[in-house]
Amino acid sequence: MSLQIGIVGLPNVGKSTVFNALTAAGAAVASYPFTTIEPNVGVVPVPDRRLDSLARLIQPEKVVPATVEFVDIAGLVRGAHQGEGLGNQFLGHIRNVDAIAIVVRCFQDPDIPYVTAELDPRQDIEVLHLELMLADLAMVERRLEKVMPMVRSKPKEYGAEGELLTRVRDALRAGTPVRALHLTEAEHEMLHDVALLTDKPVLYVANVSESDLPGGGPLADVVREMGKAAGAPVLVLCAQCEADLAEWPPEEAAAYRAELGLSESSLIRLIHAGYALLDLVTFFTTTGGKVVRAWTVRRGTPVRTAAGKIHTDMERGFIRAEVLGYDELMRLGSFAAAREHGVVRVEGKDYEVRDGDIIHIRFSPPA
Repeated sequence: MSLQIGIVGLPNVGKSTVFNALTAAGAAVASYPFTTIEPNVGVVPVPDRRLDSLARLIQPEKVVPATVEFVDIAGLVRGAHQGEGLGNQFLGHIRNVDAIAIVVRCFQDPDIPYVTAELDPRQDIEVLHLELMLADLAMVERRLEKVMPMVRSKPKEYGAEGELLTRVRDALRAGTPVRALHLTEAEHEMLHDVALLTDKPVLYVANVSESDLPGGGPLADVVREMGKAAGAPVLVLCAQCEADLAEWPPEEAAAYRAELGLSESSLIRLIHAGYALLDLVTFFTTTGGKVVRAWTVRRGTPVRTAAGKIHTDMERGFIRAEVLGYDELMRLGSFAAAREHGVVRVEGKDYEVRDGDIIHIRFSPPA
């Protein structure tokens, strides 16, 4: 599956413009709240020079990049957790994403009304975090109502879940997001069906005016301060500028970004930020030289588990993996030369996939 990033923010902060800039999907954009009712979903390929180089070397019939799925929901307002502005419905659309990008308005524009008298990124971020926590609190309390009778009747079976839900509830009531509890993998699994929003990693997107690029100005500095305090990365961009540049020829867009002091597009920067936030790595497969494909897994994933991402039969019938580093292949110029130099490694099921690995899975198909 694709990496999924949910885009959230208050009304009229430029969320759908950010979405358009990232996906060129043409989501409806207007200067009034709730332009977005149903979630906009866009799937974009992950730009990767290594995949391009492999394609030039191998000349396959097909090249399949990794992808990122962006989910843009309507602007949240104070009271969203109680359904204000259809907030409950909107929040439900992002409960299954991998990470959340919080878009914060850091630009002045008299033609685009705002929900408060003056821009205050700190207050905006606090409102959004509060609404996410209150929405989670409602979910946890509903789950506790169902679990506690089972805890009393079957304590050995449901006692651990009851204790965990109680701890999470108390933390949320105290204003602590679930991600700050540093839960174990077993605890995360126990909460999987509850799909808590504040358990997801967060990054902040400061949407600034073009004249404030590349640094973003004083309002973006407030977002950086908030990000540092929360341990969340911060990306500064001008959504309207990027949306316009998405329609330009690539060479001209790159030249204009360079004039603005930007080395690459916001799409690439946001994808890199998302990969770093989730600690993701990319590996490649070359199916008989006919298909070159990029895959994404979390760092530390055993190769047998990664094989299951390609096909479940590969995981079930895994025998071994033949692994070649991308840099070694590029240095030697061909798979044949890599084999002659002995740099193609044979790895067992517990080998942890590294970024840039080119992997061939040997497996026994199930009977």
